[in-house]
Amino acid sequence: MPRRVPRAPALPAPPVFSLFICALLASHAVFAQPPETTRGPAPMTVSVATAKTQCFVDRLRLEGLAVAREEIALRPEYEGLQLAQILVEDGASVSAGQPLAQLTRPDWLPGLPTKTTMTAPAAGTVLIGRIAVGMPASAKADPMFTIARGGELEAEARLPLGALARVKPGQIARIVALDGAELAGSVRLVLPQVDPMLQQGRARIQLSSWAGLRPGAFVTAIVDAGQSCGPAAPLSAILYGPEGAIVQAVRGDRVETRRVRLGLSDATQAEIVEGLEPGDVVVARAGAFLREGDLVRPAP
Repeated sequence: MPRRVPRAPALPAPPVFSLFICALLASHAVFAQPPETTRGPAPMTVSVATAKTQCFVDRLRLEGLAVAREEIALRPEYEGLQLAQILVEDGASVSAGQPLAQLTRPDWLPGLPTKTTMTAPAAGTVLIGRIAVGMPASAKADPMFTIARGGELEAEARLPLGALARVKPGQIARIVALDGAELAGSVRLVLPQVDPMLQQGRARIQLSSWAGLRPGAFVTAIVDAGQSCGPAAPLSAILYGPEGAIVQAVRGDRVETRRVRLGLSDATQAEIVEGLEPGDVVVARAGAFLREGDLVRPAP
């Protein structure tokens, strides 16, 4: 008879409860892992500057002409005489009583002196008008000669309306001629009348020396019209938007946008009339990439 091979005993099936426990432990192990820490953007490093009190000079640059401080206009004493001879050169220095021109009477005009001499009433620099030998001399026409009394010249500067209230007698001024020469002076007089066509005023600036100047020459007048002191910020720290000028201040490590009102300025700094105090820290090179509340790392 064939021999029967005994079978291995079958392993019992895991109970359902054991499978549930294993799944629960696995899920607990997954959710028990600590979550990753959420990090915000790193603070941006910005260059900063501290607002300090600084004084600024209100310096006006004005255009003008070199003119005689006092002019004497000369016309003939008699009407109808002719210019026979000019006895001086244009621009010459003359003394009081020096002959300037000879005038003669035409043959067809009786009752006047045959010959008369025009003389200088005072010492100064003589300027010859637009008249030629042989032309009739009239007391009703433009002056034949103009004398700058004593040869003194000064600058007559044109004042825009915005500068009228800022220019006053006694203020220090410099005159720059066309050749670059600079002459020291001061404001002598602000004329009361405004040109109705150009809407400009005029100021007379007396000079300590007028060597090298010629009447009628263009000059530039630089007038120190005052001084103002207050907190200052770099020009690079100022932004301009629809609502005006702003700076980006740094309080702690956060950006704080402030509207400011500007005053005077120089080549690198601007006076802050409102919106900033001495000691406040501002972003030295402000830009549109910074916003209110941004986290920054200030660097001097």
